[in-house]
Amino acid sequence: MIGDFSVSSLLEKGDVFSDVRGSTAAEIYDFVCSSAKLPEGLDAQVLKNELVQRELVLSTAVGNGIAIPHPRRPLLKNTDDARIIICFPKVPVEMESPDGLSVYAMFILLSDSTQSHIHTLSALAKLFRDVSFRKILSSKPSKKVLVEEIRSRGF
Repeated sequence: MIGDFSVSSLLEKGDVFSDVRGSTAAEIYDFVCSSAKLPEGLDAQVLKNELVQRELVLSTAVGNGIAIPHPRRPLLKNTDDARIIICFPKVPVEMESPDGLSVYAMFILLSDSTQSHIHTLSALAKLFRDVSFRKILSSKPSKKVLVEEIRSRGF
């Protein structure tokens, strides 16, 4: 990780939403972007549009029911504003996952630089390989539980 950077600290700055209604990724993004505590200067509609546009390029679903939606370019100016917003749709969403599974957990990544974005993606990929973590994730845990679980795994 870079300096004080960690997945758990990014999640602490973000939000966790459970049972979000919506049958498409765009509907989920609409709710999350209008409900999340976004950094000052980041417009909810701009973020939603960026997430939808990124999804049109290539699905952000990574398999095992997990997706990592993110804008095509960093939208934040300050490192302190970076965060992860986790969303658990009420009903899993079809997002053209490589394994064909619908998405039940979205880790929306907001970064200030390409370097931090890549480091976060790498850390998340390692975390998602942990079968016990995926089992906990499937229970739609609270933000507190998620932060503790991620921190206990060194992320």
